Parts: sequence; C-alpha cells; structure tokens
Amino acid sequence: MTGPITPARRTNPHGARWDTPVEETMTLPVLRSQATPAMYGPLHDFARLHQRMSDLLSTVLDTDPRSATGSAWTPFADVTEADDAYLLEIDLPGVNRKDLHLEVAGDQLRVSGDIVEKEKVGWLRHRTRTVGRFQYQTLLPGGVDVEHVTADLADGLLTVRLPKTEAAKPRRITVNAG
Repeated sequence: MTGPITPARRTNPHGARWDTPVEETMTLPVLRSQATPAMYGPLHDFARLHQRMSDLLSTVLDTDPRSATGSAWTPFADVTEADDAYLLEIDLPGVNRKDLHLEVAGDQLRVSGDIVEKEKVGWLRHRTRTVGRFQYQTLLPGGVDVEHVTADLADGLLTVRLPKTEAAKPRRITVNAG
C-alpha cells in the first residue's frame, strides 16, 4: 500500500541534511512454506491447526495428547453408500482384532478399542503414531438391517458393512408413455 509523498529530513553520511520527498510504503508479512501448492485447502489447514494446538498443549501441560493416559481419540473414517449397503472404513493401523469392540445401540454404531504402544529399544526421539484408547461413533441412517452387520479388519483398515433393508433399497421405476 502506498501513501502520499511527504517531505522527510534525512542526513547523508557526511551529516548534511536533505529535504527530499519520500514515498511511504507499508509491506505485509509473507508466510513462506516448504509445502507444495497441492497441500493447500481448508481440511489441510484444519489438520495443521489441530497439530499445532496439540503441540502447544503438550508443551504447556507437559503431556502428550496422543498418549494412553489422555482421553479417547477419534480415528479417520470414510462412509460410503452403495445400492445395497453403507460401508464404513476406519483407519486403525496396529490394532489387534481382540482389542476392537463394535456395538449397535439404537441408531448409533460405536467402534472403540486400544492401540497398545510397542516396547522400544533405545531413545524415542520423535513420535507421530497415535496410541491409547480410541472411539468412533456415528448415527445410522434409517433402513439399516442391524442383524446382518459385518466387520472385517485387514491391513489396518476396519471395514464395517451395514446392509440396507429391502424397504430402504432404491427401486427403479419405469415411466410409461401416456
């Protein structure tokens, strides 16, 4: 942003004063990042904000919010809809099947469990893995056959299949010529 030109009194290296017009300018700070332009977006910004807030809290409180002593954290999940079922995919790397608990209560599906921290040899310098108790819950849409819900855990991905009832499945309706 530029302002009006105002006279300014300056001195040269020899001490003589100059009365010359100087244009006032204001510069804005520039945030430089190593990130590529593809990493920008509102969700990425929220993830960065969450990480910074977690780091701040761990510094101030001298605790790690990702530790087993903290409250339950929520894993990342995707919910998709097919013609015959809803599919819920939850990222749970390092979770053992015996440490998982799934339950349907009313119109809610709850997935909870623990990720146990492995024994480390040597000094832990940096940790980005989340350990401890986790919990994910979601409201089920109407028309889910709760008696036939299935769950599979493979390669750190929990896939829960929630089949639709016959009444909830989409039907194709033909249009007759009138």
